[in-house]
Amino acid sequence: MPQVMYELLLQSLWETLVMTGASGLISLAAGLPLGLALVATDRGGIAPNPWVNSVLGAVINAFRSVPFIILLVALIPLTRLIVGTSIGTWAAIVPLSIGATPYYARIAEVSLREVDRGLIEAARAMGGNRWTIIREVLVPEALPGIVAGFTVTLVTLIGASAMAGAIGAGGLGDLAIRYGYQRFETSVMIAVVIVLIILVCGIQWVGDRLVKRLDHRI
Repeated sequence: MPQVMYELLLQSLWETLVMTGASGLISLAAGLPLGLALVATDRGGIAPNPWVNSVLGAVINAFRSVPFIILLVALIPLTRLIVGTSIGTWAAIVPLSIGATPYYARIAEVSLREVDRGLIEAARAMGGNRWTIIREVLVPEALPGIVAGFTVTLVTLIGASAMAGAIGAGGLGDLAIRYGYQRFETSVMIAVVIVLIILVCGIQWVGDRLVKRLDHRI
């Protein structure tokens, strides 16, 4: 593979890392509070509110039900409004974040629901308010699952960012389509696939090690 292709591969890898990292952090910052809200407002939660829970759950499910490629196109006006363009790495962060946030919210919800109810009741008995229970019980106890879910979300975002390359978002997907597919550069396609495999395996390995460190049951 020529030197120029190596440079393009490195640039595309960097663009993929930027898209994945930025949208992953946004989905974490927005998805975790949504997951907490779903658990807290459910029946038997620390702040039960069936109406809020139903509406919030319906909105999250609505966004999760839309295939990412359709969401990518549907959000073009919003992307232009926020970023000023619908093409490029930074433009792709908007639909990636919006698509990943409800996905991660549901993953976080599952982890938070697995927290022992006895610990929550014990915190209540000691006079802990809602924020204390969230900060001292729910999040710390569910942290291994939260981190494991975030790892899965990052891996999903890598695949989605490659899909976003189909409409000019840049990254490894764009490189594979423009050079590997359209120009029949088989070596480029193979290189992109190898880099994606290494990237996914690396993220999963780091996530698994971190979960083992955080899980006090192990």
